[in-house]
Amino acid sequence: MKEREAGASVWETRAVARLRAGDDSALAEVYDQYSPYVYGLARRIAANVNLAEEITQEVFVHLWQHADRIDLTVGSVRSYLGVLTHRRAVDVVRSEQARKNREARDATRAALAPPDLAEATTALSEAKLVRDALEALPIEQREIVVHVYLDGMSYRDTALKLGIPEGTAKSRGRLALAKLSAALEAQGVTPWT
Repeated sequence: MKEREAGASVWETRAVARLRAGDDSALAEVYDQYSPYVYGLARRIAANVNLAEEITQEVFVHLWQHADRIDLTVGSVRSYLGVLTHRRAVDVVRSEQARKNREARDATRAALAPPDLAEATTALSEAKLVRDALEALPIEQREIVVHVYLDGMSYRDTALKLGIPEGTAKSRGRLALAKLSAALEAQGVTPWT
């Protein structure tokens, strides 16, 4: 059993004195003694093995760099490390959550980004020209285009639906496409393939 001196054991008092003197073997001893505690606490808070390992490393680097901040009259090395670990783990969790929120927000913004204005205007203009050219077709040809190209029906199903032979549906479709192509080219719309 270790003796206690003002909130810390004799071993802790000597280890802290050695840490302050720059004795790296003291750091190794403190690490061996308390790293399972620090890692366990970090893992419970961060809920992530990799983050817990990073936090543990950061806590012991901080201990090495700031051994002069340990006040053994207030508490033990274990309690000092516990406070450091808790603070660092909470900071890491908050930082990770902020990063995730930022990424989600950026992804949402990218998805909702308005299209290029010139591109959108051109597309709307071309869509109107296509609708107008389609409306200008005779009804028999327009029906074929609507059923086959807009509704995705086969020529056979379109012919059955309209009560005409399949060959008639195909010839009306070819004629309709030729008229549409000519009308759109006359308006400056390049033909589609």
